[in-house]
Amino acid sequence: MAPFSSKWTLLFGVSLLVVVLDQVTKALVTAFIPLNGAIPVIQGFFSIVHIQNPGGAFGFLSAGYSGIKRVFFLAGTLFAAVLLLVLFRRLPRQYVFLRAGMALIVGGAAGNFMDRVRYGSVVDFLDFYWGALHWPAFNVADSAVTAGAGIFLFHLIFKKVPG
Repeated sequence: MAPFSSKWTLLFGVSLLVVVLDQVTKALVTAFIPLNGAIPVIQGFFSIVHIQNPGGAFGFLSAGYSGIKRVFFLAGTLFAAVLLLVLFRRLPRQYVFLRAGMALIVGGAAGNFMDRVRYGSVVDFLDFYWGALHWPAFNVADSAVTAGAGIFLFHLIFKKVPG
């Protein structure tokens, strides 16, 4: 078996695609929408906004900001990425869907990690709401992490994932 097998190609390909989509969409938002600005797309339901989120996915721990919180998020991301890579390496070849889910998580984590290193916060821009009720704004990276985690949970619940 070649040292760079198709399982690693899947990981790097999916992760790279997520990072590119994430960074391009964030660059477009920051270039065309002022900070805290909004463009309504579907009135009363969806807007594209420009928010800087110093917290985690979907605004988790976003209240206040400190250097300790930044270190926590950067270290947590690195730890999770290493853990996922170890699990990914041990995962049998037949779990392609699960490996793709893990690649989504790695790509999403990498996209938000890049923002945290460069800016100390993450650009969020997808804003869904109903009247005054808003889901926390999010981005492509958050979406990838959520989809990947959903795939991971699906396998834990319905498939027999090796331990």
